[in-house]
Amino acid sequence: MFQLVLLSNQKHIDVGNLSLSAELMGLPKDIPISIRQTCLMGGKQTGSRLITLTVGDSVVRIVPTRGMAVLDVVRKNVAGEDIRFGWDSPVKEVVHPSFIYQEASGGIGWLDGFNEMIVRCGYQWAGHPGQDGDEFLTLHGRIQNTPADEVILEVEQEPPYRVTLRGRVDEKRFKFTNFELQTALSLTPDEPYLLVEDTLTNKGSYPREYQAIYHNNFAQPILEKGAQLHVPVAELSPFNDYAVGGLSDWNQMPAPTKDFDEMVFNIRPLSDENGFSHALLHNASGRCGIEVSYQTDTLPVLTVWKNTDTVEQGYVVGIEPGTSFAYNRSYQRGLGLVPTIDAGESKHFVVRFGLLTNEAQVKASVANITQLQSTQAAQVLSTPIVRFGES
Repeated sequence: MFQLVLLSNQKHIDVGNLSLSAELMGLPKDIPISIRQTCLMGGKQTGSRLITLTVGDSVVRIVPTRGMAVLDVVRKNVAGEDIRFGWDSPVKEVVHPSFIYQEASGGIGWLDGFNEMIVRCGYQWAGHPGQDGDEFLTLHGRIQNTPADEVILEVEQEPPYRVTLRGRVDEKRFKFTNFELQTALSLTPDEPYLLVEDTLTNKGSYPREYQAIYHNNFAQPILEKGAQLHVPVAELSPFNDYAVGGLSDWNQMPAPTKDFDEMVFNIRPLSDENGFSHALLHNASGRCGIEVSYQTDTLPVLTVWKNTDTVEQGYVVGIEPGTSFAYNRSYQRGLGLVPTIDAGESKHFVVRFGLLTNEAQVKASVANITQLQSTQAAQVLSTPIVRFGES
């Protein structure tokens, strides 16, 4: 096993700018694996780090300074064309957390850095900003704007040559939260999958509430007019009254539409025999798509964020497994969606991304989800499950 510590406060290691080939990692030189770390400069990305992993036909960009977020992934199809998994936010910089004031504009300052494909929301809270008892909660929690420590690269030196990037992100506040998040992102050269495995541990002496939403965001070339979302649904409901008007075609994607705003849908998904549920977004021709699979014992619900506004505003769809929906925490206790983690306990979250670049892969995913849906009819609620002001 090749192992390289990229950043460690405890060991006083910070490698800074770095580029390593397969041969320098002790692998056969024809194995398509390499790593590059770049220290960014200029504007609000000053101080940010960007790690680029090339593994087979996939190029993954990770931001350790933003909670180990994944900026985007590019994977080649059989014709050698690049398929990008991610989106184009109006925020173009990889914004360092020191430039984020989450309390801004009524608690939505989090949006000043929002542009990644994989964004972790949590873990003390997630969801919309607002008051919860005596506490004011900002949008989607603090973890995304917390730099990681103990960032370590591991590469297996025998087939399948699995590459794993680990990091630790702490969410701690005196008298309140003492959370530690151990993240692991892994992939191999010969498979079209990106695996995210996170372990949240309560290092404190008392039980604490927690929430997690994996805010996964996708746009062109997958998102376009005629693109379709497939989800095995036990229960579907509109997030608010505005989303009621989109229930009839909630899983059909329009072209960029001015003044569309955002429509959000709550889903209680069906799971397979292995305890996983799956969601697939594919383009109009069905030749490429993203499959989001997640373990439902710890991520029991799914939020679909349909933000098909103009390209300039951020044309994007979010496929978001979580412990909770995107309501403020105060509304979710009554839904049973604010779990507790005991002192010393750990919770394990697994999300796998299928980077599908051909029609056969897309068809197989559709067939799997269709089969799962055939086991139970979807229940569609015509009104929101939460009425604001009635926490």
